[in-house]
Amino acid sequence: MSENSILIVSGGSIEDVFVLELLDKNNYGTVIACDSAIEFFRKNGRLPDLVLGDFDSAGRDTVEFFREQADVCFEQFSAEKDWTDTELAVRRALLFGPSRIDLAGATGGNRIDHMLGNIQLLALALAEGVRMFLLDAHNRIRLLTPGSYTVTKDGQYGDFISLLPFGGTAYGVTLRGMKYPLNEATLTEDITLGISNQIADETAELSFSEGKILMIETRD
Repeated sequence: MSENSILIVSGGSIEDVFVLELLDKNNYGTVIACDSAIEFFRKNGRLPDLVLGDFDSAGRDTVEFFREQADVCFEQFSAEKDWTDTELAVRRALLFGPSRIDLAGATGGNRIDHMLGNIQLLALALAEGVRMFLLDAHNRIRLLTPGSYTVTKDGQYGDFISLLPFGGTAYGVTLRGMKYPLNEATLTEDITLGISNQIADETAELSFSEGKILMIETRD
């Protein structure tokens, strides 16, 4: 992992073991704790580089704890705002000019509206030319633009790969080296054709000519 990469831990469903492994195994240049994710960092004795949010779902003593940390940049916002705390964190991260952003704590939990909003944020990063991944213990989600992509069995995140059109129709979708190949297929938002495919060969190839596609790598 490049030192120019950033980890954002959002205030959704946080799997402690998984996020601690991300922190320990990757050389992130910057770590951002978003809103109630500060509880995870305090509980596990870790200090992020930047803490931000409205903190309406974080304990007051934890908020004050991080406000007093000299080595942590602390930014508090009003609870009445146009952007979610996670969007604030992503926009802040993009100002650093990262090569990659990993977003954890942004899936699962009770608020499916926040999860869907976090998936939409992939487009915000992509518009700035930055690869962003939503990660949890079972899923890795990224947004693809037209072109060709390679996925290897050694490098895949799980056993299954799902492809969903994002923001409209995806055209010319071709899959090679997968259990269910496609040739110049069209993926629309009212079908489930791209759900739950698998890599059949050592290397699989995906290409498409128009639209955007969410690639969701999943393990049970």
